[in-house]
Amino acid sequence: MTAGAPPDEPLPTLGVREGYDRWAEFYDDDGNPLPALEERHVPALIGDAAGLDVADIGCGTGRHAVRLAAAGARVTALDFSARMLEAARRKPGAESIRFLVHDIAQALPLPDAAFDRVLCCLVADHVADLRALFGELARICRPDPGAAVVVSSVHPALMLRGVQARFRDPRTGARAQVESSAHQVSDYVTAALGAGLAIEHVSEHAVDRALAAANPRAEKYVGWPMLFVMKAAPPGRR
Repeated sequence: MTAGAPPDEPLPTLGVREGYDRWAEFYDDDGNPLPALEERHVPALIGDAAGLDVADIGCGTGRHAVRLAAAGARVTALDFSARMLEAARRKPGAESIRFLVHDIAQALPLPDAAFDRVLCCLVADHVADLRALFGELARICRPDPGAAVVVSSVHPALMLRGVQARFRDPRTGARAQVESSAHQVSDYVTAALGAGLAIEHVSEHAVDRALAAANPRAEKYVGWPMLFVMKAAPPGRR
């Protein structure tokens, strides 16, 4: 997701796999302000993962997976886009991560109660059925003290402005957006509760001047909510 084009600019819409396959080559270098904003908030919610089993669902180019593996976590990372996973595998430290190509809109190929941390970051807006997704996130999370599901997404307020995951190919200048679902905050909350998760944290984060200074494409959204974050405890935790 990026705020890289004016909201009223008509853009071709690509399917999720095609869109991210095209985006993969330059995803990490295109000045996207949303991952930069997320980095301020999500790592603290994940906490110390050394020695823990972590599932990164919709891992993209491995932003979180590689960092957590370097911190001593045992990481399994899934993504729909084979080219995003290729980019992740090229990063230093990625050799210790188990990568799987999988559509996260389908049942996850992972065992029940197998992970201490389950991440789903900046991808849920591409999944139409949030109830099914959250059910799977809850299913694979261990019902242990300290275990958690952490979800981040583009804030629904941005989509009300007509902004969704979009990119510009730096070689050709061609722009496109990726197929997305216009979920509301209440949809995320309802899906989490329906999966039996106990919500521990919900926050909404706007673009500020510091972010806009570092990421010029965020300038037009200063003061506007860009990021939604949730942390929840798994069913059965005591």
